[in-house]
Amino acid sequence: MVPEPSVPGPTIRSSSAWSAAEIQQFLRVTEIPVRLASLSAGGAPLLCSLWFLYDEGAIWCATPRTAKVVELLQQDPRCGFEIGGDLMPYRGVRGQGSATLSRADGPATLLRLIDRYLHSRDSGFARWLIARQDAEVAIRIEPAWLTSWDFSARMKT
Repeated sequence: MVPEPSVPGPTIRSSSAWSAAEIQQFLRVTEIPVRLASLSAGGAPLLCSLWFLYDEGAIWCATPRTAKVVELLQQDPRCGFEIGGDLMPYRGVRGQGSATLSRADGPATLLRLIDRYLHSRDSGFARWLIARQDAEVAIRIEPAWLTSWDFSARMKT
């Protein structure tokens, strides 16, 4: 087996079911929300689900600037995340990283997320979101490490 070329970016755990390229492909095409964990001032985790997109090695989300997750990430940018479906076969990606927030990128990120998840800006829900886009904050997660799991082979019927 030929080792993969060294690519700058997050560390891929040795226990990962997939290579860095396979993880990146999964993140590019998967249309399920990311489960994002942030920490309260007391150290308790808060988990929320957000639409995401993967671009240039980072996971991008958008949420209203009044969301609790924004407050927590401002206090402590460390976060954990998981992108994995609830239906068999179970497979996905998880990791830890650091989040940065950008009000300037919020509206454009929201539009990209609408295109990714709704595939159109013409629905009532899309128009409702777009009407509130100026209140959005972009969350950019820079992964420190990633791993994947894939139980497809053992779940075949």
